Amino acid sequence: MTRGRVRRGRVVVGAFLAALLGVLAAAPAQAAGYRYWSFWERDGAQWTYATQGPGTARPDDGDVQGFRFSVSDDSKDSAQPRGPADFADICKDTPAKDGRKRVGLVVDFGTAGDAPDGERPPKPRTACAQVGEDATSAEALAAVAEPLRYDNKALLCAIEDYPKSGCGEQVSGDGDPSGKKSGTTEAQADTDEGDSGPSVGLIAGIAAVALLGGAGIWQARRRRG
Repeated sequence: MTRGRVRRGRVVVGAFLAALLGVLAAAPAQAAGYRYWSFWERDGAQWTYATQGPGTARPDDGDVQGFRFSVSDDSKDSAQPRGPADFADICKDTPAKDGRKRVGLVVDFGTAGDAPDGERPPKPRTACAQVGEDATSAEALAAVAEPLRYDNKALLCAIEDYPKSGCGEQVSGDGDPSGKKSGTTEAQADTDEGDSGPSVGLIAGIAAVALLGGAGIWQARRRRG
């Protein structure tokens, strides 16, 4: 095996690796999702995604419900409300009244990565809504967090005027509502899950396989030489 052949073998392997890593780097870093307010119910020590909207849900006295603004693909990966969610703590300063019910609410405005361009999310907060016994979750929320904004299909678009515009719009990987760009975004930046692109480990693994394959070719040629 001559030095020229060795050099040519290394050049081939190097070119293959460069092309492979270039393809991986060009892959989208995050799939498109939707930016919206999700609605949650507290079940013991856990949050569960609500099976109906706040306009029809009717919580009982002592219930805790949550609202979270985030970017996600669907309810399976939607970010949960953060912070304290204990009814006794939320409603400790609101005495019980006959003919009224108390509902603990957790309102989480999301992270900076969730926010539309030019907006900054307020800090998460809790509130105790004291409303009529037949009140819906939407009425409980309106009692403590106005102004609320809904679209013509009764989808909750804004709580306390956040965000100022938009309603359940689709966003691309870089947070662009048009869905025409590609790239990365900080959606659910501090705690939330997301579809990231090829990991460093994946790239390293594929590179290692490519190197081993190149070494095998080199050894075969050496034996033939």
